[in-house]
Amino acid sequence: MELRGERVHLRPVSAGDREILDGIVREPEVAAWWSPPEDYADMLAVVHGNEVIGAVQFSEEDDPEFRHAGIDVFLTARRHGQGLGTDAVRTLARWLVRERGHHRLTIDPAAANTAAIRSYRKVGFKPVGVMRAYWRDHGTGRWEDGLLMDLLADELT
Repeated sequence: MELRGERVHLRPVSAGDREILDGIVREPEVAAWWSPPEDYADMLAVVHGNEVIGAVQFSEEDDPEFRHAGIDVFLTARRHGQGLGTDAVRTLARWLVRERGHHRLTIDPAAANTAAIRSYRKVGFKPVGVMRAYWRDHGTGRWEDGLLMDLLADELT
């Protein structure tokens, strides 16, 4: 599967991408929000030009009464603030809605991650509520709040 956005494309993570992605999740600006995953098998590489700049993953609920999907994304700090994460999330969201038939998508950034929240709003995600003590900061060991955001299929920009 390969998905093309306006500025990025998404493709399955290859064996050669793993070292690059390991380096990205260890960057201080990324590590503040992401723990290194055990495996990248369920992720798609985010590629800009010929450069792997991050990864996205999704999870799907297949129960017809609750047909929705969740998204997560990380990008190298060198590419933050350039609209590439927004394009990656929008590209994946369009595929999940149009091709996979999901009526609602969720994303759950750290409540303090204002840049990510701004990016997700550009795609059409809206805040649903704060999930208190939602995730453990692996650097400090403290529980931190998360912001649950969702997007209905007809709100996708």
